[in-house]
Amino acid sequence: MTRRAPAPARLHRARWATTLLFAATTALCLLILAVLAARIDAQSRESDLDNGVSRRADGLARTVYFERGALHLDALAEDDLALSAERLAVIQAPAPGRPQIRHAPGPRTALPDQAGLDEIWQQVQHEQETVLVATETGGREVQWAAAPVWDDDRIGAAVLVGADSAQSRAAHDRLIRWLVLGCAALVVVASAVGHFLSGRSMRPALRGLDQQEQFLAEAAHELRTPLATLRLVVEGGSISPSRAPAALDEAIGLVDRLGRLVTGLLVRARVEAGTHEVELTPLRLDQLVEQAVEELPDNTGVTAATEAVVVVGDPELLAQAVRNLIENALRHGGGTPVHVNVTDGRVVVRDHGPGVPARDRERLFRRRVTGPGSTGTGTGLAIVKWVADLHGGTTRLAAAPGGGLQAELLLPLPCPRGIDDKGGHGVTRGVCP
Repeated sequence: MTRRAPAPARLHRARWATTLLFAATTALCLLILAVLAARIDAQSRESDLDNGVSRRADGLARTVYFERGALHLDALAEDDLALSAERLAVIQAPAPGRPQIRHAPGPRTALPDQAGLDEIWQQVQHEQETVLVATETGGREVQWAAAPVWDDDRIGAAVLVGADSAQSRAAHDRLIRWLVLGCAALVVVASAVGHFLSGRSMRPALRGLDQQEQFLAEAAHELRTPLATLRLVVEGGSISPSRAPAALDEAIGLVDRLGRLVTGLLVRARVEAGTHEVELTPLRLDQLVEQAVEELPDNTGVTAATEAVVVVGDPELLAQAVRNLIENALRHGGGTPVHVNVTDGRVVVRDHGPGVPARDRERLFRRRVTGPGSTGTGTGLAIVKWVADLHGGTTRLAAAPGGGLQAELLLPLPCPRGIDDKGGHGVTRGVCP
């Protein structure tokens, strides 16, 4: 049977899978956009280069003319288009004959060779309009535009304007490099953002798992003692028939206590999950503590001294908090007597055991933290603190006078009758400011 990984581990793996999927999707989209951008840029640069040499060649072809069979080139010496041209030439060919260079302000090596001139001339004669030809000139690729010059009804010459495409290609290559670097950076950033967002989206699930685990630990902590007591009572009644009626009554009481424990556990779980709001009602704190002491097994050594006091709270949750304080004192008091005192909204549970060092007292209220030498789950005092916080109260551990440890649960007292927290009248549900 295949053993499944723990739920948190599966969630962490799902987070990384989500991050990788997010990164892959982002990379694919950016790759498509980068390819489109590179292709559009290449076409745009090529079109700009072609249009530039074509416009220049057409403009210069209008300044060159034939008169009585003679080609006049004087206007080229003062024409701005000719002076700013990167590569310029005028070719002419007798009929029939091969084209020859009539005008070239730059070096001859900057112009096509004879084979290149023949090819350009043939295309001009065939198209009878401005043509574009790319040739290898001086080891560089040059884009040429050749515009025809008419001599009556035939093409007698052509103006050649060339532009080196290396600069355009270099700019295009720089764009591609920037696209690659930018896409890589965006993928990294998107992956980090995706990992962060997936982590945030999974926090509620992880928090829910942690709450579920904590609830199970707290349920085990709360139910362990009454279940063990119930077992002893039932076994005692079954062994001794004379004790059966008393054992039955005691078992019924323990079952009632278990029912209240389960109710309190469910209330706490729903409150922590945010699906339930605690309804605080006025109650007698002294009677609640006395009932908690009465439910303890006989011969536990717990005594109580109470004064009548009314607080506003949830009876099930407060009862759990009080029971946990008493059980903690019984468990860690070294078998010494435990005394519970109730006065002015304060529940003080004292034992005469070895106590707890001052540096460790605050830490014991954290979940899953136990005292020195303890084998417990560390949930009892954490529940007490949670209930106190829920009711606007406080908890603390202090050294008891004469030795031992005393745990205190302090709850706020309600406002006097007739003055509630909203300034109205009736049953008080708030506390005095």
